[in-house]
Amino acid sequence: MMSKIVVVDDSQADLKLIEEYLKSAHHTVVSFSNAMNLEDKLVKEKPDVVVMDVVMPGRNGFQACRDLKSDERYKNVPVILCTSKSQESDKFWGQQQGANSYLVKPVNAEALLDAITDVLRQR
Repeated sequence: MMSKIVVVDDSQADLKLIEEYLKSAHHTVVSFSNAMNLEDKLVKEKPDVVVMDVVMPGRNGFQACRDLKSDERYKNVPVILCTSKSQESDKFWGQQQGANSYLVKPVNAEALLDAITDVLRQR
């Protein structure tokens, strides 16, 4: 299933790697290097899924996820947090913010694509 996926990560290396995984699976990818004004950016993009890092300057992924899930326009858009934060407490906090899935970096293509398939099925 081809989907439009927004990827948000301040690491250019991680951003390019995730883009490559998604494009190789024939998804349309739009990338941003930070979560500032993410809601405004999503108005134009209308993604099927958002894949987002947690540790970013300015506005972290937990904050952005919580804000998306409390916004009527985006509350049904699945959010996958993809981060180096690997503690169980981090995963729990991600769930509390509304994340539909939580992946720990380094992530491989299979795990990412499986998570996307899973969250889209749950919609």
